[in-house]
Amino acid sequence: MHFELKPISAQGIPEALAKVERYRLLNEPSLAESICLDILAIVPDHQEALISLLLARTDQFDSHANVKRAREVLAQIQGGYEQAYYEGIIWERLGNARIHHGGNASGPSAYHALRGAMDQYEKAMKLAPSGNDDAILRWNTCARLIMQNPQIHPDPETEPEEMWQHDEAGSRIADA
Repeated sequence: MHFELKPISAQGIPEALAKVERYRLLNEPSLAESICLDILAIVPDHQEALISLLLARTDQFDSHANVKRAREVLAQIQGGYEQAYYEGIIWERLGNARIHHGGNASGPSAYHALRGAMDQYEKAMKLAPSGNDDAILRWNTCARLIMQNPQIHPDPETEPEEMWQHDEAGSRIADA
């Protein structure tokens, strides 16, 4: 069945963005995602809506498909700092999803995802505006998570590169 979606007004974007934040806080990421798509239907490069969409998609991490969908949004986000920072968010949330999912290889898999996040946060730190310590705070969170959880460790039998697949553009995508 196909429905023609109804467009929102440009004047309604600020209130729609407030609803996105509210739905994310209420752990309703699919509702937040839908609202972001409504905003992007009328302003395709709206950076705040793109960032919120990426975050709503990372809130839903439980499969490789969701990682790919978040990375598709990342490609539309402007700015070197923002690109590195939000790629770090993708890796960090993937690592957390793997920790919560459990399983035999979840510790090493989470470790490599968190290290990928830390690498991106280090790139973001170099590009951050003066006084913006967000990337440092996220890097420290990843480091503490690894240090406080002995199950999160590298797999000595697996090379780090083996934990990743590459997409068509050559970017690393975590195996699911």
